[in-house]
This record gives sequence, structure tokens and C-alpha cells, in this order.
Amino acid sequence: MHKHITAALVAYPLTIALSAVAGNALADGEGLTPIQELGEKIFFDEKLSIRKNQSCASCHDPDVGWTGPDSEINAHGGVLEGSIRDKFGNRKPPSSAYASLAPIFYSDYGNRLLGDNDQSLASDPLFVGGNFWDGRATGWELGNPAADQAQGPFLNPVEQALPDAACVVYRVCEGKYGDLFDTVWGPNACMIDWPTPGQGKGTGQGRGAIDSECNKTDGVVDLSPQDRNKVNAAYDRVALSIAAFEGSNASNAFTSKIDAHRAGLYDFTAEESLGRQIFRGKGQCSACHFGSRGPGAAPPLFTDFSYSNLGTPRNPENPFSEANTDWRDPGLAGFLENVPDYSVYASSNLGKQKVPTLRNAGLGSCEAENTEGCIVKAYMHNGYFKSLKSVVHFYNTRDVKPGCESLGIYDATEEIALANNCWPAPEIIENIDDRLGDLGLTEEEEDALVAFMLIMSDGYLPAQ
Repeated sequence: MHKHITAALVAYPLTIALSAVAGNALADGEGLTPIQELGEKIFFDEKLSIRKNQSCASCHDPDVGWTGPDSEINAHGGVLEGSIRDKFGNRKPPSSAYASLAPIFYSDYGNRLLGDNDQSLASDPLFVGGNFWDGRATGWELGNPAADQAQGPFLNPVEQALPDAACVVYRVCEGKYGDLFDTVWGPNACMIDWPTPGQGKGTGQGRGAIDSECNKTDGVVDLSPQDRNKVNAAYDRVALSIAAFEGSNASNAFTSKIDAHRAGLYDFTAEESLGRQIFRGKGQCSACHFGSRGPGAAPPLFTDFSYSNLGTPRNPENPFSEANTDWRDPGLAGFLENVPDYSVYASSNLGKQKVPTLRNAGLGSCEAENTEGCIVKAYMHNGYFKSLKSVVHFYNTRDVKPGCESLGIYDATEEIALANNCWPAPEIIENIDDRLGDLGLTEEEEDALVAFMLIMSDGYLPAQ
């Protein structure tokens, strides 16, 4: 792992400490501060979508690690349907848990303060931080990548699909928790003159015109410039509230067996200990999913917040790929090419996707515990893999097995690839991470590595 990434995360313990202080000062009876409670209500509100049928939690379900909860979809395309029937995005939902701890997106050329000299500074930067698989929720707007990310789905036509930020603000302010929004953000936060007369907090607010426009995919709420500015400010506060909830103990729980072990409350099994050893060594996992630095360090996040192209195959069942057969996911490059200062680096980052946290990767999956209510989970940005075991097997044998195409097998799903002992070609061939692909793990070692990752799921310790 690059030493300057490690240093960039030195602020992480401070983040935990500040969160704890805020919680002690303002916590309500449920252990959430008022802004976190507000964010929770917004996060689970299905009315904040054009058909009033989809919330943030619809794609980020806490019971399955704050990601997609639909077993049937995960077993195939991996991309969840939006509020409007038959509308799909192009990527599976990442976990929203622990995403609030990502740093603001930045380019890292190395740092002279850490001993790098001019000769060792990189010519191409390493990009770190941000949210979404491609990093486009940078944190540059609201000072928090999780808050920048929270504004995206509400207005995305293939997700919650509301046509105007004013629709989100109106439904929050006029909803059951509008008074809490006022409490958190001040009594004037919802004082907006909506288009027609009626009942409401502001002067001249009413439902008719707003509801009509917010039920149309091309609706636009007619507001004065002053009220549009108020809406924009309130929309930022909606996002910051969601980010506060995502940063709370309800989301960033740190209650896994890993955390219990750090507290002296859980002993690893022999298989888990072997998996930990492989994770830190032969498996190369800790190069990107690094753990704690020892006693007293902040709890491990199992990500360095960087980007990598692992050679993941194209998912032929992804609805967007089915509709656009020539499309290949550019990943980070798709964002960088639209940033003037970074566009020159797009080609060297083609195909790279965000390194996710491994926390909760197995939560809710039948791989973890074959009980009623468990689901198939999808992995990687496009949902190609359906188990941690197959992910590990791919990491281990990507460069060892023959290409499915060489066997005359095209558009192979994971099931077909495993049945034929082959792997399809990478979705993006450029910039592939060559640290993996031929790890030389035995099946016993693969299983041990999976066992270690399964104990990263929250819920073992009581919530605190």
C-alpha cells in the first residue's frame, strides 16, 4: 500500500472521536443526534421518489449490509429497478455503510513531508476518496462525499426520478417530520413560497401545483429566484442530514467479530486465523483492504479508498449492458474526463472502480448463514459475482484459467464460467491490477479467506 494513503487516513481516528463527542452532547433516546434522526427518516422515506415507492433504503438495506436486498435481481443483473418500472441504472448499489468516512476526492502525487523526494513523486497521481463507484461524489460541493452522493439518486431518472430538487424539499418540509427539519436547521429552513395558495408553513404554500409538477418526469417547479435559492439551501441540508445518519452508529456500527476480537471478546477459529494470515500475506488483500495498525488504532475499514481495475468480466445480464451491447464501464475515467484538471489522466484510469469496504460484505447472504431470509448477494461494480467464494476464486485464478472466449463461450455468466472452468475477458482490458490473478491458493486457503471476510459483518456485538 502506498505510504501516503496511510498518512492521509491519520485523520480517521479524529473523525471517530468527533462523532462520539457530538453524539454524547446531543443524543436522543435512541442514540441518534437530532440531525442523525432526521437523516434516518429521510433515508427510509419512500415518498421521496416520483412514484412514492422507493427510498434510499430500497437500494441500501441495513439487513444485507446496506446494499441491494433483492435476491433474484442480485442473482442476475445486479442492478435494481428505479421508482419508474423498467428503468435501470448501470451499476449495482455499493454499501452506504462506512461510506461517510471516505475522504474528499483528491489526487495524490506523493508527499515530500513523508520523505518522498522529487525523483520518487509520481508523474500520474493516485486518486483517492469520494463516493460512487466512479468517485464522482467528490465532497467538493458540501465538504462530505456522502452528502454529495445523497443528492444524486433523488433526481436520477433511473432511480428515485424526481424532476426537481424542489420536489424533495417540499415533501420533506410538508411531511411528517417537517417540524424536525425546522428543529435541526432553524425555523426558516422550510419558509418557501410555493406556486399556489393553500395551507403550509410558508406564505402562499399549496399542494396543487407542486404535486402536479412532481408527478411528471419533466416537471419544473416555478419559483422566484429567492425561493429557488432557499430550495437549493434546503436541498443541501437534506443531503447533509442523510450523511449524518450514514455516519452514525446505526450505520457505521463497528460491531463485528473483528471488533469483538480487538476488544478481547472473541477468539478467531483456526480457519479464520488462517484466513487472516492469507488476507495479510499471500492473498494480497491488505494491499487495498488494509486492516488496523495495532492496539489503540482506529477500527479497520478494510479499504484504502483508492480505485482499481481487477479485470472483472462484463455482466451480460446487467440490464444496461443488455440494452447497450457495445458499452463498457469506464469507471473512474468516465468522471475524470469531465474534470479539466484531471482529464489528461482519464486513459490511465480507464476501468478503475472504487475499492469498497469489506465490512458487511457477507451480511445477510446465504453464504454466511443458510437460514430463512438470507439472500444471494452481488459483488463488484456490475454485480457479476454472486458469492465471496467466487470473488476469491477469481482473484486466485484469473490469469490461470483459459479465457471462456477461447473455448467458444461468449457472454458467460458467473455460473457458466465456473461450470466450464474458464473466465471471460475483462470488461476493460487496460490498467488491470497485476497483483492478483495467480495467487497460488489452495481451495482450503480460499475457504479460509472467505471465512475471515465473513466475520467482518456487524451485529455480533450489541449496538453502542
